Amino acid sequence: MRAGMLFPAMVVLWSGLAFGQTEVVEFSDESLRPRYQQLIEELRCPKCQNQNLADSNSAIAVDLRLQIQSLLEQQNSNAEIKSYLAERYSDFILYRPLVDRRTLFLWAAPIFFMLFAATAMVLLLRRQRRISDDPGNDPQIVISDADQQRLAQLLNTRNDRR
Repeated sequence: MRAGMLFPAMVVLWSGLAFGQTEVVEFSDESLRPRYQQLIEELRCPKCQNQNLADSNSAIAVDLRLQIQSLLEQQNSNAEIKSYLAERYSDFILYRPLVDRRTLFLWAAPIFFMLFAATAMVLLLRRQRRISDDPGNDPQIVISDADQQRLAQLLNTRNDRR
């Protein structure tokens, strides 16, 4: 092979290796694999922030995947693994934070906002109905004589310009 062809051939071979890498995780018991997959999809990468551990290729995500594998091999439950990682990396690592006194507002806020919106809508509809049912409430606009004369002048002036 000529020297000029050697470099492009090496680039093609190495690029295939770089893009074709997949992480192979070996378990002593294959029943751990679904739990592993579930955990790495439910936990957030601390570096990437909006990627789960399964999608992230950062060094910390790789380390966390290995740590999760190790914890699964030690027969820890999913809750224990999540608790351990949350203690170490804060609750930010959890896509679904736990319900406790610190996150209670986070979980209750949507309910309060929906109740507030429903109450406001009911009050506005009642007010609208009360206004429309009031016989003294005439929908016609009352204009004083001076305003009517001024309006007539404006309309005549406009018609004269045409």
